[in-house]
Amino acid sequence: MDLYIPVIVLAALGFLFAAGSVAMAALTGPKRWNRARLDAYECGIEPTPQPVGGGRMPVKYYLTAMLFIVFDIEIIFLYPWAVAFDSLGIFGLVEMVLFILTVLVAYAYIWRRGGLEWD
Repeated sequence: MDLYIPVIVLAALGFLFAAGSVAMAALTGPKRWNRARLDAYECGIEPTPQPVGGGRMPVKYYLTAMLFIVFDIEIIFLYPWAVAFDSLGIFGLVEMVLFILTVLVAYAYIWRRGGLEWD
């Protein structure tokens, strides 16, 4: 149980920081509400009217997010492999080469289909 104490302390500190930030913002923030403050903020541009259902979002945004997640997960898998590289031997090297080749094939497919071009 002693091994979990730092994790519990860190989680408690994170919770206290989040709760404290929200509380301080509520206490110290301005209390004057007006129409401009309640409107949606779009980088200084007048907000465009949206349909009732929220409108259609281009699929390109979701594809970009999925690409980010895939390559982010690849990096997460590379860290433990790099740490344990010496103990894995040739088996670990072959497995990582196969993993990277799989990701590169997906990357090449997306590149050829125009998934990386931003319109």
